[in-house]
Amino acid sequence: MKLLIEIGTEELPAIPLLKELPNITKKWEKILQEYHLESEFKFFYTPRRLVFIHENFKEKQDDSFVEFIGAPRAIAYKDGKLAQAGISFLEKSGLKEEELEFKEIKGKEVLYCQKQVQGLQSKAVLAQMIEAFLKSLSFGKTMRWGDGRFEFIRAIRSLCCILNDELIEFESYGVKSAKSTFVHRSASYDLIAFANIDEYFKTLEQNYIILDQEQRKKLIIEQLKTLEKENDITIAEDDELLAEVVAITEYPKALLGHFEKEYLEIPSEVIITSMRENQRYFAVFKNNTLSNHFIVVSNAVCEDYSKIINGNERVLRARLSDAMFFWKNDLAQGLNNDKISQMVYLEGLGTLKDKIIREQKIATKLCEVFANTQKNEILKAIEYSKADLSTQMVYEFTDLQGIMGSYYAKAMGMSDELALAIKEQYLPNGDNSAMPSNEFSSIVALAYKFDTLMGLFSMGKIPSGTKDPYALRRAANGVLKIILALNKNFDLKIFLEAIASEYKSFDLKILLDFILERLYTFYEVNVSFVKAVLSSKTYDIIYINSCIKALIQSANRADFSQNFATFKRLANIAVSSEAQVNENLFNTQEEKDLYQAFMQCKTKENNTQELLESLFALKPQIDAFFDKVMINDKDENIKNNRQALVCAIYREFLKIADIKELSV
Repeated sequence: MKLLIEIGTEELPAIPLLKELPNITKKWEKILQEYHLESEFKFFYTPRRLVFIHENFKEKQDDSFVEFIGAPRAIAYKDGKLAQAGISFLEKSGLKEEELEFKEIKGKEVLYCQKQVQGLQSKAVLAQMIEAFLKSLSFGKTMRWGDGRFEFIRAIRSLCCILNDELIEFESYGVKSAKSTFVHRSASYDLIAFANIDEYFKTLEQNYIILDQEQRKKLIIEQLKTLEKENDITIAEDDELLAEVVAITEYPKALLGHFEKEYLEIPSEVIITSMRENQRYFAVFKNNTLSNHFIVVSNAVCEDYSKIINGNERVLRARLSDAMFFWKNDLAQGLNNDKISQMVYLEGLGTLKDKIIREQKIATKLCEVFANTQKNEILKAIEYSKADLSTQMVYEFTDLQGIMGSYYAKAMGMSDELALAIKEQYLPNGDNSAMPSNEFSSIVALAYKFDTLMGLFSMGKIPSGTKDPYALRRAANGVLKIILALNKNFDLKIFLEAIASEYKSFDLKILLDFILERLYTFYEVNVSFVKAVLSSKTYDIIYINSCIKALIQSANRADFSQNFATFKRLANIAVSSEAQVNENLFNTQEEKDLYQAFMQCKTKENNTQELLESLFALKPQIDAFFDKVMINDKDENIKNNRQALVCAIYREFLKIADIKELSV
């Protein structure tokens, strides 16, 4: 049986729709499972509709079984008579007393009943399914209509559910289901009726609705390529913007507009941000330079698109005129720290000026750790790093903080390196973000992130669950990525302790663990590898990274499982002992051979990979030692010495990872 479900709405906002999009099909699948009507389907969306198509929908639910488990025999019966627990089971299961049965479950005899439930006709439950699905969707903010009785992301204006061309009649959200749909407004503002599912698709197609979002995306991309070829231009690739444009159009048409060249005096980031964020325009480049053109994807249907282009040009011209005013005004003012002295950073952490002072102290420590000789310039970069927050341009375009500061810094005659550090102070700011370009910028970025983490944690603003309003997980990821990119030894524990005096006292271990836990997402490997290295209580980020990579490389060897088994046995036998091994107490060749081979390992301590490989190479000697030597010798001194040997090898491995935490 063929099933069509359409939920018609007023225009859905693109970003909330796209955020919920990955969950929509999963939630419908869950509804299908709950109602025992699993079947394959296709999902389509436009700005004004959510649509499910099932080519082979079940006529009725699958039959199912329901289990009833009751009280143990001793509680179900008292003095040979049915007790209250037994009576309650009868009521719940619908059985008669003579039909009662017991079944052994988890070692106890309990009342038990299994009943077959006949599946209902699909058309009897579809209305419930659709309403349950709609209520399961989460778009963030919702709107109310119908005297406040109904609530959804946007008002629902039509409902259609057709099973094998039969309309499933129901009412939900104040709307009665019908064989009708809204088409493109260029064709009609009224509901258009259709007779069956095939006619539904024809109705949409004839009235300028491209239902399949992938078809709309493909069409837009083709149109963009045509415009590039016809005008010898390059259109900026922007997957996020493309997804938004697909979500807000039903019949897309890509158009080329332009603006006055004088506006190209404004930094390109401002122009691109204004076009992208405010108007959803694609930026255009010519000869690798931003052009005075833009691409708008219209949803209109007409023969002459010139009026649409002109209208969009007027809107953009007004925005760029404002941006030009901000740009010139900010240039005249220059970067000024006076205003940020009055701008509160966070209650309990003072103003932005206070934050800058803390960042400068952190940067001073970082310069010592990295032996960087540019301290004075770095401190100057931090001094001006937040000044652009008081400019008109950043007030209007908040995403350009740092970027605008770099432009203004250059205009004031500051060095390119200093200006670049101001621009890159927030990097990396996402999973696929660029990194700071050099060590100078990296120290400025680290100072910002360390102060943010220390400050927020000292105020108890610690992320919990999925909530992270201050993006502290992103800051911690950034700290690790920068340090790994610099590839200079950095003991995180020692550094946090060194800067802790600038903040309200708190348990530094909480922050230390929080930062290091981010490493679990850095490697495509069994998480126990990362856990094993972190369990070794090493806090140098570069060394931790080398240990994890060494383990990963060793794990790719064919003999890793055998090596792992031997060392796991050794780790389990090792007892806590700081006793030194005494060669004079050896009385078997196996322990002598093991000790000699082990001493060769210790010469590899400066190279993690070589040390690990040499330790694993001890497998034959360790196996021989376990096979031929009795550790618990009658002589207490010999026994302790053998334990000390095993423990020494385990401690050496512990410099890389705690093998007890490894699972293969």
